[in-house]
Amino acid sequence: MRSIVKLATPVAAAALLLTACGGTTGTGTEGGTEAAGGGAAGECPDGVSIGFFGALTGPNANLGVNIKNGVQLAVDQHNAEDGACQVSITDYDSQGLPEQATGLATQAVSDEAVLGVVGPAFSGESRVAGPIFDEAGLVSITPSATNPALAENGWSTFFRVLGNDASQGPAAATYLTDVLGAQSVFVIDDASEYGKGLADIVREDLGAANTGNDTVQSGQTDFSATVAAIRAANPDAVFFGGYYPEAGLLLRQMREGGLQTPFVTDDGAKDDGLLDAAGAENAEGAIITCPCLPPEEAEGTFAADYEAEFGTAPATYSAEGFDAATILLAGIAEGNYDRESLLEFVGSYEGPGVTKQLSFDEQGEPADVVVWSYKVTDGAIVADQEIPAS
Repeated sequence: MRSIVKLATPVAAAALLLTACGGTTGTGTEGGTEAAGGGAAGECPDGVSIGFFGALTGPNANLGVNIKNGVQLAVDQHNAEDGACQVSITDYDSQGLPEQATGLATQAVSDEAVLGVVGPAFSGESRVAGPIFDEAGLVSITPSATNPALAENGWSTFFRVLGNDASQGPAAATYLTDVLGAQSVFVIDDASEYGKGLADIVREDLGAANTGNDTVQSGQTDFSATVAAIRAANPDAVFFGGYYPEAGLLLRQMREGGLQTPFVTDDGAKDDGLLDAAGAENAEGAIITCPCLPPEEAEGTFAADYEAEFGTAPATYSAEGFDAATILLAGIAEGNYDRESLLEFVGSYEGPGVTKQLSFDEQGEPADVVVWSYKVTDGAIVADQEIPAS
C-alpha cells in the first residue's frame, strides 16, 4: 500500500460534518471499535454522500449513465441493509469535458458531506480534477478513465478498478496482428487525452505494421479527408482511438465510400451510440476492445439485479461503476465517516467484486486486469474473446 498523506483540511472538514449532524440514519460498526482503514467507528452522521463525476448529458452521456446506474444500484443495495448508514449520491455532470472539471472538482471538495467520488469517468477530466482531489484528500475511484499517466502523478487519492491503456493498447495490437492477421494498420485518433494516448500505444506496439496515421477532432462530422487517406494507404485494418460519436460517423463514411476494411476501436466507442452513428448495417463486424468484463460474466446476481432496477441489461462500465461504489460503501459501513480514514480504507482494500478480485497497487492500479474484444453481430455488441493483457 502506498503512503497516504494526511492533510489537515479534510480532517477539519470531516469534523465540521460530524459536529453539524445531530441525528443518525443508521449505524456502522459498533461504537468504540476501530474501523478498517483506521477510522474510529461511531454514529453515522446525517447527509453522508458519495459523488458521481462524469457525463450525464452531452454527446458521451451514454457511458456516464451506464456508470451512474451501477453506482445507484450499489447505493440502493447498501441502504437497504439493516442498520446501514444511509448514503446519497451527489452528481457532478461534466459532459465529459475537461474544461468543466475544475469547477466541478472544486464543488466536490467544498461539500463536506461528500466522502469519496466514483469517477471521473473520462481521462481528460481526470487529469484536471486529480490534483484538486489530491490536495483536499478526497478519494476517487474511476471505473473507466484508462490513460496510464493518471497513475503516475503521485496522487495519493487516485484509484481505478480496471486496466489502463498500457494493457488495452498492446491487447488491441495483438488482436489486429494475430487474430485479424493484419500486416498493415492505419491508426486514427481523436486528439483527446484518452483517444490519442491509447492510439499512440497501439502505434508503438504495432511497430512496422503501423503503415498510416491520421488525427481527427472531437465533434468532427466530416471525415472525407480521412477516408481518402485510408483508401490511398489500402491497409489490412483500421484502428480508431476515441469515442463512439466520431467512431460511428467515421465508420459510416468509410462504408458508404466503399471501404470494407476491418475496423477496430476501443472502450470509448463500446456503446450502442456507435451503431446509431454508423448505422447497424455499416457497424456489422466492427471490433471493440475494452478492459472490462462482459456484464453477463459478472459475479452473482449483478446482471439480474441491474435489469430489475433499470429495465435494461447492464452496459459498458455499469459493473465497474458498481464495484467502485461498493468499495467506498464498504468503507462507510466500517465506520469511516471522514475523508482521511476512508482514503486509508480504500488504499488497503481487498475483496471480491462483481468484475474481479479488487485490490490496488502502490499507484492505485488494480491488481487484476482483463481485456476483452467485442464484436458487432446482428446489430448488437456482443462478447468476442478475452485477449492477452500486458
